Amino acid sequence: MIDPELISLFEFFKRYSRLSEEAEKAISKICKVITIKRNTDLQPIGHTCKTIYFINKGIARIYYLKDGVDITESFSFENNIIARVESLFTGKPSRKAIQILEDAELIAINSDLLFKMYDQFPEIERLFRLIMEAAYVDTVNRIESIQFYTAEERYKALMKENPDVIKRVPLKYIASYLGITQVSLSRIRGMK
Repeated sequence: MIDPELISLFEFFKRYSRLSEEAEKAISKICKVITIKRNTDLQPIGHTCKTIYFINKGIARIYYLKDGVDITESFSFENNIIARVESLFTGKPSRKAIQILEDAELIAINSDLLFKMYDQFPEIERLFRLIMEAAYVDTVNRIESIQFYTAEERYKALMKENPDVIKRVPLKYIASYLGITQVSLSRIRGMK
């Protein structure tokens, strides 16, 4: 029987692959439900990522500083994961941070313990490979959107994927994510 607090996590897993009851129990043992207040850095810049987070409630973003300017790389909403994979897989401190934008409830998965399970449970390794492959494709799509689409087209795509983003995320972060100023974002939003 899965802990009721973890049901949404295992529903998320089912989108990629089904796990045996034994594998589900093993993952459950390395998960911890945590609550974080809004505007808190879950992982600051310079931290080595050793946790994969699943968002039960709230929004998070990955950001970095370039020449003192705060730049949003990505947003993660409910029923999705967030991690700084470059740090997770290399074991090196990240130049990026994870910030919570709304009071959030997260499921923290200890990556060291997870990776140790891979030999015992090939199905868990397969599951996380599929999740990371999907995340990689999302990253490539994000890069290509910056290369090939206008800010207006990127804005429309963001609104289509996450219509609530405009109500839930400060405009300065949305503008930064789109690679434009808040003034330009206001202009785009004014065009109907």
